Amino acid sequence: MTVVPATTRDRSHVLTVDVEDYFQVEAFAGNISRDDWNHYPPRVVANCERLLELFDRYQAKATFFVLGWVADRFPAIVRQIHERGHELACHSFWHRRVDSLTPEEFRADTRAACGAIEQAASVGVQGYRAPTWSITRKSLWALDVLAEEGFTYDSSIYPIHHDLYGIPGAARYPYMRSCAHGRSIREFPPATARFAGMNFPAAGGGYLRLFPLTYTFWAFRQFEKTESPLVLYLHPWEIDPEQPRIASPLKSRFRHYTNLHRMHGRLERILERYRFVPFRNFLESNRLPALSEAAITVGSKQEAHG
Repeated sequence: MTVVPATTRDRSHVLTVDVEDYFQVEAFAGNISRDDWNHYPPRVVANCERLLELFDRYQAKATFFVLGWVADRFPAIVRQIHERGHELACHSFWHRRVDSLTPEEFRADTRAACGAIEQAASVGVQGYRAPTWSITRKSLWALDVLAEEGFTYDSSIYPIHHDLYGIPGAARYPYMRSCAHGRSIREFPPATARFAGMNFPAAGGGYLRLFPLTYTFWAFRQFEKTESPLVLYLHPWEIDPEQPRIASPLKSRFRHYTNLHRMHGRLERILERYRFVPFRNFLESNRLPALSEAAITVGSKQEAHG
């Protein structure tokens, strides 16, 4: 194993996994009906087990945002994730975009997902991540619902420009978001790199597969100059280059399949270089800045925090 420079493991970052199968992703939502999910051969359990073995090897702990559909059908893997010391959190039940739902539909979906997760592992859920980062400007009401439902934190707001998601100008670093009725919720944005006054996505999913690993390490260095952890994310299907291919538009195929064969090796390089813990390790911090607005024009505040 490569000798790890001590300076890169002197502090902790956050490792997260969005637990969904290859046929449940947004890229294929226009090709695969949710009514047909049961017709596809599942691979999520085996891929989660591979990740658990990999994380054990590097003594890394993660937050697993579990799809309620997965927890309902494969409760044993959810229990195994919990029993091996990782944190369980919610990734919705049906992997529908939040900004496509009404508040009532969102609340029902979230309750169903949490019920399935808690039934599987007998543990409460504190955190939420929206499918496809779909808490956007037009669905910020979802944070009020999450706070009402007792969630402690959210990790759904991507502070970038993208054709499917993102709130450009939102804070790059964790903050406390004021919600309705005097409630609040912690927001942990996924990692970005800052260049020429703009935020660029980094250290997760397709960005981890598509961009050179040197770019990911550059993003880590930016965060290690701050007091904030970098939030890395991935999906179980991303370490599975043998998964069935699904007919879909070129852009969808590019986003989903590019460099799947490189992901496992890149993840190992990152795990051997950095220390990772779940979100729960950061929930006691009282250092988060309080933002009363939508965290979309915080500019100097969020950079000052870093």
